[in-house]
Amino acid sequence: MRKIELLSPAKDIECGMAAINHGADAIYIGAQKFGARAAAGNSTSDIEKLAKYAHKYNANVYVTVNTILKDSEIENARRLITELYEAGADALIVQDYSILKMDIPPIALHSSTQIDTRDKEKAMFLEKAGFSQIVVARELPLDEIREIHESVNVPIEAFIHGALCVSYSGQCYLSQAIAGRSANRGECSQPCRMAYTLTDADGRTIIKDKYLLSLKDMDRSRSIKEMIEAGVSSFKIEGRLKSASYVKNVTAYYRQIFDEILEGNDTWSKSSAGKVYLNFTPDPSKSFRRGSTEYLLHGDKENIASPMTQKSTGEELGIVTYIGRNHFEIKTDKQINNGDGLCFFNESGELIGLRANTVEVNKIFLDNSIENIRTLRMLKKGMKVNRNSDRAFEKILSQDNSAARKISVDVRIKDCNGGITIEAECEDGVKAEVRITGDFEPARNAQMALDNLKANISKTGDTIYEVIGVDIDINEPKFIPNSIIAEKRRELTNALDTARTASHKRDTRRAEMPGCAYPYAKIGYEGNVNNQLAKAFLEEHGATDVEDSFELKARKNVPLMTCRHCIKRIAGLCAKNGYQADYNLKHHIKAAAQEPLYIHNDTGTRLRLEFDCKKCEMTIYKD
Repeated sequence: MRKIELLSPAKDIECGMAAINHGADAIYIGAQKFGARAAAGNSTSDIEKLAKYAHKYNANVYVTVNTILKDSEIENARRLITELYEAGADALIVQDYSILKMDIPPIALHSSTQIDTRDKEKAMFLEKAGFSQIVVARELPLDEIREIHESVNVPIEAFIHGALCVSYSGQCYLSQAIAGRSANRGECSQPCRMAYTLTDADGRTIIKDKYLLSLKDMDRSRSIKEMIEAGVSSFKIEGRLKSASYVKNVTAYYRQIFDEILEGNDTWSKSSAGKVYLNFTPDPSKSFRRGSTEYLLHGDKENIASPMTQKSTGEELGIVTYIGRNHFEIKTDKQINNGDGLCFFNESGELIGLRANTVEVNKIFLDNSIENIRTLRMLKKGMKVNRNSDRAFEKILSQDNSAARKISVDVRIKDCNGGITIEAECEDGVKAEVRITGDFEPARNAQMALDNLKANISKTGDTIYEVIGVDIDINEPKFIPNSIIAEKRRELTNALDTARTASHKRDTRRAEMPGCAYPYAKIGYEGNVNNQLAKAFLEEHGATDVEDSFELKARKNVPLMTCRHCIKRIAGLCAKNGYQADYNLKHHIKAAAQEPLYIHNDTGTRLRLEFDCKKCEMTIYKD
């Protein structure tokens, strides 16, 4: 039976525990150094605490050590990996091939998205090199994911939700080139979220000051079953810089989807234990997101861009029906709360934000600031209003009891050598037992004594367990004080905790397989080879021409970003498939275009665009 894993992000230990409580089968978190999100590092002691907590649910903790390393960092990285293994980490997520040559403990290795696995040849190499799980590029459609799955015998991981990099992962050098901050070293300056002006070869402005490289956020919730059928086993939510409330909401949302798919299924099963009970209704539109896209999963017909804003647009509330001096009214079936953050696109296509001061049903009153007066003047009847901050929803998510995750337990109580034995078995087969012995009087009312014993043993309170069945096989019930039963119940749950921790099995590093050869003899700067150990590994595996990384040796007139997003498409300039311009953007297109095209911003950066229409790819150069 294939195990299906919901893999959630964790900025810190708080987010990690929230992810587990809200249904994650595994979480991924950054160590104190060498993670591709430099702002999301965590101490080894926190990772150890998180691993102990997760392992009670048989959930896994994967640690990102996925930057490219300098020669001077190799020994520090080796020591850190050893510490992470001793702390109980289940696997490392890595990019740098130097790690495969280090003298480290036998910890399992998972490929980082930064390795950029787009074809079966790369996947087959990673499997033979010893990787236990392989994440495929976000850009791959279902048929290409299926092809990779059928070519290897290790689990395939794929992204299903969250922010999107416009470039193929690991192949973006724009931040390094224009800001000296390497995305492959966790320091991306996010130039793709900046506003750019599009000009043509004659210097004419085609589109002015729009977010031409910014994408919508991924949401593949409608296609989870198709992805399982295509061979995906681990489903990854992006967001190691996101808040705990985001992690709670999105994890819980997908947990419900997976539970519905897996219930009663004899081919796929959940990879961890426990049932999640929620005190809210998950809704990803209530957490930060720039619209939504399935992002090329079913081909390239979908509009994946968000050119009008790089900010969260939230959930749609309704349509403006009336505009007053200090308020407006909308037609909606949703409850709006005092303090909610609202937004709308004005007639120029700009996203305008406002905050509801007080709300009377569908009447939204603003305070009397000059800014709000100007905002009301921008509103027109018929405009759509969204909510990008739901105050009541966030209040629920901020509480510790927004969810409870319980492991179901069956209990059997039976006679045993002058006492009774209480045996407990968890849903996944983990067992523990305790005994009650003593000189107890026979119960005056046998049935009442048995009912009392059953009721007290079932009181698991704030533990991680819920008793779903109690089978009692006692010939002569005794009167046992409730205080003794309660003490033994606590002993039993503690024994289950110990047994569950002991039963958790970590994967170990897979041995390299015979015939492990890198699929390409020449490795350019895009191979991100940043140290001599990685270079030696690749040369030992068949590479004959290995270049230094872009970070080690800057280059001129080379691709800084290659992506499936195309500015010609959203501007309505694509002749290949007859795409229409983005609905909001088309009102800003000022002229026909003569190639080559350029984008530039107010920092002085000017970038040249090239298009491979056969591959549907756009490449960006620094001009």
